[in-house]
Amino acid sequence: MGVDRMRTRAWAVAGLAVALSGCITEGRGVRDRGAGGLFGKAELVKRPVSPRCLKYGKGSARAACDEAQELAQRYVRGLSTADLVCLEGGFGDPPAGSCLARATVSDAGNGQLLLDIREAQPSSRWFNHVSSEVWFEDGALVDLYLAERGY
Repeated sequence: MGVDRMRTRAWAVAGLAVALSGCITEGRGVRDRGAGGLFGKAELVKRPVSPRCLKYGKGSARAACDEAQELAQRYVRGLSTADLVCLEGGFGDPPAGSCLARATVSDAGNGQLLLDIREAQPSSRWFNHVSSEVWFEDGALVDLYLAERGY
């Protein structure tokens, strides 16, 4: 009877150890990419329905806009994780003193980039989004590039 009792206790201890091992987690919180806050998803900035250059019709203004759009597409497609970007006040240029909002590319999806907004000046539209992640469709970033260049 003593041997059976020891076996039962051994099985109980082993079962308890297995059960508790599922409760042990890493001390640092694991951050789900693109999770905006505790329970939500990150905001998604969609591309405009109508491309910005269409409003110029045909002519030299349209050709200049199309050229800028091509440069913007190359720039956006060339971005990868850990790249620093100026989100306002110079998108497409390295973040400099005139940059109102700085971000880092956190992740890349199919036709989208996840930007982690690191810092923003109080006058920036991104000021209330500091420390947030925002998904941008590629077309939204291209549109931002064009808008900042006056198109």
